[in-house]
Amino acid sequence: MKTDDMLTVPEVMAKLKVSRWTLYTLIRSGELASVVVGVRCRRIPESALNDYVTRLREEAA
Repeated sequence: MKTDDMLTVPEVMAKLKVSRWTLYTLIRSGELASVVVGVRCRRIPESALNDYVTRLREEAA
C-alpha cells in the first residue's frame, strides 16, 4: 500500500462533509475502518472510505 492511499481525519471529514465527532463515531462503531500509526496518528485507508460510501449508496437504493 502506498502512503498516499492513507487519508487523515481532516481529509475524510472534508470529503464526507461531517464533523470530527461524527467521523470518530463511525470509526468507533466499525462502520469506517481506520488504523493508528504510532501513538496518536489515525489514518483512514482510501479503500475503506470508498467501501463505506458504496455501502451507503446500496442502502439508499
